[in-house]
Amino acid sequence: MTDTTAPGAGTGALASPASNSDLYRAVWRWHFYAGLLVLPFMITLAVTGALYLFRDELDAILHADLKRVEIRETLAKAAPSAIVAAALDAHPGTAVKYTDPPVANASAEITVRADTGQRLAVYVDPYDATVLGALPDRGTVMWTVRYLHSLRYFGPTVRSVIEIVGGWAILLVGTGIYLWWPRGRGRGGVTSVRGTPKNRMFWRDTHAVTGIFVGAFIVFLAITGMPWSGNWGAKVNEWANGHNFGYPSGVRVNVPMSDVKLAETGQTAWSLEQARIPNSTDAAPQARDMGIDRAVEIVDGLGLHRGYALALPTSPTGVYSASVYPDDLSQQRVVHLDQYSGKPLVDMTYADYGPLGKWLEFGINVHMGQEFGLANQILLVAVCLAIVMLAVSAGVMWWKRRPSGSLGVPPMPTDPKVFRGLLAILIVGGIVFPLVGASLLVMLAIDLLVIRPLGKRASAR
Repeated sequence: MTDTTAPGAGTGALASPASNSDLYRAVWRWHFYAGLLVLPFMITLAVTGALYLFRDELDAILHADLKRVEIRETLAKAAPSAIVAAALDAHPGTAVKYTDPPVANASAEITVRADTGQRLAVYVDPYDATVLGALPDRGTVMWTVRYLHSLRYFGPTVRSVIEIVGGWAILLVGTGIYLWWPRGRGRGGVTSVRGTPKNRMFWRDTHAVTGIFVGAFIVFLAITGMPWSGNWGAKVNEWANGHNFGYPSGVRVNVPMSDVKLAETGQTAWSLEQARIPNSTDAAPQARDMGIDRAVEIVDGLGLHRGYALALPTSPTGVYSASVYPDDLSQQRVVHLDQYSGKPLVDMTYADYGPLGKWLEFGINVHMGQEFGLANQILLVAVCLAIVMLAVSAGVMWWKRRPSGSLGVPPMPTDPKVFRGLLAILIVGGIVFPLVGASLLVMLAIDLLVIRPLGKRASAR
């Protein structure tokens, strides 16, 4: 969305009177800085994000030998206990989670804490309990893509970059809209692209027109991606789930809570990761675990959406925790069963979330391409492609415009008063997103103490 034509430097029709103002220069300069810092990350996020939108479809192809089975309608499915036993025979250890096949031709997945210390996902044919193979837990190609997208591979410090990138992306869109603003121009560079790929105008118009159509989507993705950030996201998560926030106020029994968090039992909604799970309370010296077959029977009877994960109790006070997060938000559900009596201790749906939890889950569901089915996926793929186009066009514009031997930073405003608005942005950004505010202060210091003096020296030569 940047007009990278230098004000007053042989711009012809592109240079409007506003483009010579100090405000325009300041906005342009900071749009340049935002792009310099954000666009490399946005390319990575766009590519990995586009792939992850089709995680189920791609995993089914890439891991077809493990995830797909032949449908045998005349053959009764094996009992869950037989499926778990087969997985443990092949990979001795402790079974900690049973994942129900979501469709008739899908395998069951058993998460095993192997005796070797490794955590494995063992895939079993649900019809005859044949073990199809195993991968490291969350070791599919799409889990790898997800971890690349969230920078999880690089540790908590690097993951904080997501918060910074999100904040700067919002700044990039805001400044880009200002630079794109028609100011009396016709359709050229506003809603249409002029010129050919050989000249700078074509790339400027491509960047501006593409940016204005996808800017709102970029802001949405930036905001809804913040919950995964290492600093802001962790604090919001902690706050949203404080004092078991997220559990419905109408829990039917007074359940003593354990210190185990829902995230430790398997995949769960982001807004409930820090919520604690209940203890089984019906234990007696002669009490016996009801077993996985009975637990699955109860869960199925409660009507959970197919494809649910059932975390298995690993202690005398543990519970069977069933959770499912399908594309339809209304079908999200978490059920905890007492391991002895099978009594539901907590039965929670999306409707039971508080306003913050509902907003967070809706945003995340759309961000991941789930809420509106194939249309959601196609739209976000188009946005991801547009983000790559924005980055490429910005790079080409910069290369064509920059003076030889110079970084090509847009000119510095001559009136220091224009920095008042910038300081307001710093304050707001620092309050809402502390890491973003800190990064803005660092960039402002570099601009004033390093880049500006270097520019003055170059001009004096």
